[in-house]
Amino acid sequence: MTSLKRSYAADPNASNLASKVYVRSTKSGKVQKIVGELYLRQDIPCSSKLCSQCLSIAPADYKNEVQRFVLSETPAGTKRFPNGHYLVPDTNAFLNGMDLFEVETAFHDVIVLQTVLEEVKNRSLPLYHRVVSLTKNEDKRFYVFFNEFRLETYVPRRHGETINDRNDRAVRHAVNWYGEHLAQAVKTRRSARCPSVVMISDDRDNLKKAELDGISGLSLSNYVSGLDDANRLLDMISGTREERDRKAGKVELIYPEYFSLSKMITGIKAETLHQGIFNVSPYNYLEGSVQVPAFDRALLVLGRENSNRAVSGDVVVVEILPKDQWKAPSSKILEEESVNKNENADTEEGEAVFTERERRALQEEVRKTHGQSKEGRPQPTARVVGVIKRNWRQYVGHIDKDSVKSSAKQSRTQQTVFLIPMDKRIPKIRVRTRQAGELLGKRVLVTIDSWDRESRYPVGHFVRSLGELETKGAETEALLLEYDVQYRPFPKTVLDCLPAEGHDWKVPASLDDPGWIGRRDLRDLLVCSIDPPGCVDIDDALHARPLPNGNFEVGVHIADVSHFVKPNNAMDKEASTRGTTVYLVDKRIDMLPMLLGTDLCSLKPYVERYAFSVIWEVTADGDIVKSEFTKSVIRSREAFAYEQAQARIDDKSQRDDLTLGMRTLLMLSKKLKQKRMDAGALNLASPEVRVQAESETSDPVDVQTKQMLDTNSLVEEFMLLANISVAGKNYEAFPQTALLRRHAAPPKTNFEELANQLKVKRGMELRTESSKALADSLDTCVDPSEPFFNTLVRIMATRCMMSAEYFCSGTQAYPEFRHYGLASEIYTHFTSPIRRYADLEAHRQLAAAIEYEQLDQSLLSKGKLEAVCKNINVRHRNAQMAGRASIEYYVGQALKGRVIDEEGFVMKVFSNGFVVFVPRFGVESLVRLRDLGTPEPEGSFDNENYVLTASGSRDAKVELFQKVMVRISDEQEESTGKRKIRLQLL
Repeated sequence: MTSLKRSYAADPNASNLASKVYVRSTKSGKVQKIVGELYLRQDIPCSSKLCSQCLSIAPADYKNEVQRFVLSETPAGTKRFPNGHYLVPDTNAFLNGMDLFEVETAFHDVIVLQTVLEEVKNRSLPLYHRVVSLTKNEDKRFYVFFNEFRLETYVPRRHGETINDRNDRAVRHAVNWYGEHLAQAVKTRRSARCPSVVMISDDRDNLKKAELDGISGLSLSNYVSGLDDANRLLDMISGTREERDRKAGKVELIYPEYFSLSKMITGIKAETLHQGIFNVSPYNYLEGSVQVPAFDRALLVLGRENSNRAVSGDVVVVEILPKDQWKAPSSKILEEESVNKNENADTEEGEAVFTERERRALQEEVRKTHGQSKEGRPQPTARVVGVIKRNWRQYVGHIDKDSVKSSAKQSRTQQTVFLIPMDKRIPKIRVRTRQAGELLGKRVLVTIDSWDRESRYPVGHFVRSLGELETKGAETEALLLEYDVQYRPFPKTVLDCLPAEGHDWKVPASLDDPGWIGRRDLRDLLVCSIDPPGCVDIDDALHARPLPNGNFEVGVHIADVSHFVKPNNAMDKEASTRGTTVYLVDKRIDMLPMLLGTDLCSLKPYVERYAFSVIWEVTADGDIVKSEFTKSVIRSREAFAYEQAQARIDDKSQRDDLTLGMRTLLMLSKKLKQKRMDAGALNLASPEVRVQAESETSDPVDVQTKQMLDTNSLVEEFMLLANISVAGKNYEAFPQTALLRRHAAPPKTNFEELANQLKVKRGMELRTESSKALADSLDTCVDPSEPFFNTLVRIMATRCMMSAEYFCSGTQAYPEFRHYGLASEIYTHFTSPIRRYADLEAHRQLAAAIEYEQLDQSLLSKGKLEAVCKNINVRHRNAQMAGRASIEYYVGQALKGRVIDEEGFVMKVFSNGFVVFVPRFGVESLVRLRDLGTPEPEGSFDNENYVLTASGSRDAKVELFQKVMVRISDEQEESTGKRKIRLQLL
């Protein structure tokens, strides 16, 4: 018999001992009955400040303190509940209305029952975490009541009763107990009024039974309709049930049914089905792909029926179609807003998977001849037969004005409209709203609730309006939400972890202070930092000096963030969730509070700071003689911007020791770089631009290409060396749990298209058997008449690469540790702990490796580290995309109202348009055939030679890699509401 002693009763006797019976099957197939004992207690408080009885018996914690009571003694009243009320939601209330519960202005004094919390956890882990975070928000007053452990509220399951029915009964029983308990508590307080206890449920059967029991119960929509701002709040309830009710009796199934989970698992094991992540082409919304382990090349998924309600990012199961249905990837740009314009969001009768226009567009694709180029060959196609995991999130977009009835623009009547997401890979979302007129021209946040077989588009609900399209505030918040950047202010629990001295904190003056234990005093070294202009969160500093034996001592000194951020406290948990600092054009979303990031940890000049130092002895040829790692105290002599450092190094009249040290660093960095290049490291490229902003308003005024100086490379080389050295040390100390970073070699198929393009258009060979071969062949891709051509090829090669990722050493074989791009056997991130959580974890491991301190258990658990790696990989990728989106927005704003003629290069050719990259602004844009003239010119596409010829209203011949002159203006893109550059071929 298993004894579940969850808690201790004051008087354990027969009345507070409950039995639970569990049935399970053993491996041999026998059925076992397990009886569990549950000790019930009477000291679990109701947490209402009205109740003095609970306060007198509430258990104390290990500090002998009683947990603070949460529920207000004067909860808000409404017309229905003039004495105030507490809310008790059931499980489906949270499932259908989670966004509502998070509204700051409503839904306070909420009792979250243990029964409900456990059901929510079983149904949706992300939703569970959102409920838990509400219980930590002091202003909201959400209280978890352990009804399963309190004697008076525990409900045993009846014979023949389903678990669901038992749980519903437990909720009603707890609501009833709360009502009676509070009535008793108020009797002893003359002036107090007894608040109502209201069950919130969207389960009609549960509400009916509550009414029979005399319990106050309301549906979400019923309750919300009695609140201020009801129209906005009602729009936030999940639209799934309402949509189903609306369609009751007139259902026409238009998508295939998904396979059962067991059928999918069996098929995956037998390799007749395949699992992977569904991705939609940014150029053709009817073309998706799924990369699966069994094939080198991604499987194509063409058309709505085959994608079968999968949304980009979903984990899907696919079945390969017969060979006679295999097709070539699309050579046509196909955008939903131009194909399916003016659809009625309310009409679904007789709806087909394809519109007539989509069918025509697809047939045209199928009819196109398959050339002999690799791009034109048919490749395996597949259809989605099930979704393992939805990657649905909150989506930002704008309301399609054509879907709003003109009569409803001024009224409050509910209607269905289309939300067009900012992300073109996401389909239109049907949303029921009473605020259609108000939401036109706004950035809007919505959530997808469901996508049933009878609906051509997913159904969702309104969350909130972010503000007018194109306003800086709305667009910035939109991109932060779109890339799931955690941008809320740091909560009080995090700020409480900061040093009490605040900005007055200093390195202890006395060397006997505990802060000096195990640290080396390096304050006499001539250390300096070299960073981008305006950098205030200075992670790294450097020094170099000659040694008597002719070698050099070189040091990389990194901010000692781990001294201030201790494992598992509130600040550490917040930093691990955020994963990284996010840099936008006009702001920074910090991983750590500003006090640490820009002051106490930042290696500012002229002040003493704690650091973690890596010090090498290096020969004049750049060979490492020895390495050592130590916690230290440094005093930086100067903080240079790249340009300032370069000017100082180049100024022959400067002969001071600091400048000589920087010249030594530059000389050695060139040797180190050459060694990396000789080993096969790649010198890749990405479009790098800097937006110049007006200092007062932060409004963009110009865009410039970033200049790469020798000092950029100087810093990069020593940071790479430090990361490689620390990776080796940590792996040696913790072979199973070192946090490392790997960059997998890309499959050869990734480069097939680019290799063929270079061969056909320029007679050049791109070799990809190793990173060294690739690096050498990229060096030969030179056009003497066009210096930018080599950079263009490197930008295109970068896009063929795999993403680098953090991983735990025990999850991969040593050869898989390799960083392909850097040609390094082992690598980690150590040099930016102010802005990256991975580096902070590497610091903790290195501190333990040099026996400076004990390693926390969380860094010895492979499972915990894998979870950390998974999160920081996502956060790192999202931060990069948010940064690029910010630049794109500001470039659009900087060019607003201007017309500029500029050089560009053709980097992709389709049968009805081409993509041009403009180096000066670091942007690329589509030019469609229809943009060349009216009527749209006829297009002839030679896909073997990557040539598009237009004839008719405008004659033009465009081919891959061609230099073209384009006229750049700006426009508000109708599909996304974003201001983008518009290119016109001159």
